[in-house]
Amino acid sequence: MYQFTVNIRVRYAETDQMGYCYYGNYAQYFEVARVETLRSLGVSYKDLENSGILLPVSEYNIKYILPALYDEQLSINCAIKEITEFKIKFDYKTHNEEDKLLNFGSTTLVFVDKQTKKPVNCPSALKSKLKNQS
Repeated sequence: MYQFTVNIRVRYAETDQMGYCYYGNYAQYFEVARVETLRSLGVSYKDLENSGILLPVSEYNIKYILPALYDEQLSINCAIKEITEFKIKFDYKTHNEEDKLLNFGSTTLVFVDKQTKKPVNCPSALKSKLKNQS
């Protein structure tokens, strides 16, 4: 299982009237973590898209434990949990500056042909890079 951690600071515009990070922002935070995790392997979304492969989200799950607050530095650990012929699953854990677990979640993405919008096999280069990390 390959893992990578990114840091994101909660901006004022991302908070609600309670001063908490709005719950909907975590989908974007997880996307940043996912993109940077792939980039750390030498794989970019842009290159995948230019090669004709899209990665739409087919499943998104999150369990909230504690709120993040304005100006807190969050650490989001992203792990590539599973990769199959057509899908890739990422798991996330978000911690605050005090290392308290704020939430955890997962996303499943499907490899899709840009033209036909039908599922395609995971690129062999990505599989190879993940295999080399094991």
